[in-house]
Amino acid sequence: MHDIRTIRDNPAAFDAALFRRGIAPVSSQILAMDEARRAKILAAETAQAEANKAAKEVGAAKGRGDEAEFERLRALVGEKKAQVAALNDEAKAEDTALKDMLMGIPNLPDDSIPDGADEDDNVEIHRFGAPKNFAFDPVEHFDIPAIRPGMDFETAAKLSGSRFVLLSGAVARLHRALAQFMLDVHVEEHGLTETMTPVLVREEMMYGTGQLPKFGEDSYQTTNGWWLIPTAEVTLTNIVNGLTVDESYLPRRYVAHTQCFRSEAGSAGRDTSGMLRQHQFEKVEMVSVTKPEDSAAEHDRMTGCAQAILEKLELPYRTVVLCTGDLGAGMRKTHDIEVWLPGQNTYREISSVSVAGDYQARRMNARYKPEGGGKPQFVHTLNGSGLAVGRALIAIVENGQQADGSVDLPAALLPYLRGKTRINADGQLV
Repeated sequence: MHDIRTIRDNPAAFDAALFRRGIAPVSSQILAMDEARRAKILAAETAQAEANKAAKEVGAAKGRGDEAEFERLRALVGEKKAQVAALNDEAKAEDTALKDMLMGIPNLPDDSIPDGADEDDNVEIHRFGAPKNFAFDPVEHFDIPAIRPGMDFETAAKLSGSRFVLLSGAVARLHRALAQFMLDVHVEEHGLTETMTPVLVREEMMYGTGQLPKFGEDSYQTTNGWWLIPTAEVTLTNIVNGLTVDESYLPRRYVAHTQCFRSEAGSAGRDTSGMLRQHQFEKVEMVSVTKPEDSAAEHDRMTGCAQAILEKLELPYRTVVLCTGDLGAGMRKTHDIEVWLPGQNTYREISSVSVAGDYQARRMNARYKPEGGGKPQFVHTLNGSGLAVGRALIAIVENGQQADGSVDLPAALLPYLRGKTRINADGQLV
């Protein structure tokens, strides 16, 4: 959410930043709503002062025996009290409308990110490894002989419908090993705090991280009002919801492995084959909470954490900084990490590492108290996949596929697979 005082102080800069996202100027509308709200508050305060003055004079009129003045003043007090109540209700309605509007406006893009219309205008900033030259035509993950026995879309469709998958045998074990490997690296090497969070949250938590009100159709809500999390960003970030912490508490660095749920409402026709885009999936998510002056460096650190997982798995990837036209609504700056998928002959996103600045913190009212004293300040929040487990599995099996239909597995996973190094063409770990 945006700070109304910042918009009051420099509406032109606010509009210019949003214009980079392709959004028409809105500051005049916001300021008009703000002025109406403030006018109602002032009118209520004035009416209350008049009521207080009349109330003091009621007793004096009664003491003088001036019944006419007594009745006039008593009626005036009642009239002013009713006026105050009405004006307060109107001010509250104006305040709610203003907050709703501010909540619906995307974050302002960081000055450092490139302008652009869509993903074609993203800028590559890093690359690791080179795509493997296969002596045969590589296929997508679901067509690899070693994988087909353990990746069942038909049974999943019978159970749940489209965009679900049933994993079994070697593939299920590989999926579990990947999640454990990612957690261990992030905890033991990157210093993150492992966290187990709920996957059902209250509605206000979805508002806190920006999934609501604008993107409700992308998530699932239960009949009793809970929401299924689309990512552990929701639960991990909201740990500081409503808190004012000491400066020494920061930074906080969390990691969680959870199931995630997305309706994929806006992705009709995209990635319908295989398990690249599912309604239910698993992800290892990183979240950091920092002081404002530390968030840029933390963003780079988190990007390095995600990249390290791919490097240990020996997977070629590239990192891009998103342009203004491809930037998520709640984020100020995002690095997308894209892994090479030989079956598709292209790089595909496997992690987005983003800094929200104080955008989420304002929605959550999350602050910290400076050590030297002074007014509490809003924290900065960051999040990033470290990584999407299913997409990592896809990348491993596609890059490791062999001419005989088997799949060679990365050495980093051997301790998690009891020394097994491959899945043979019959779908068995060997």
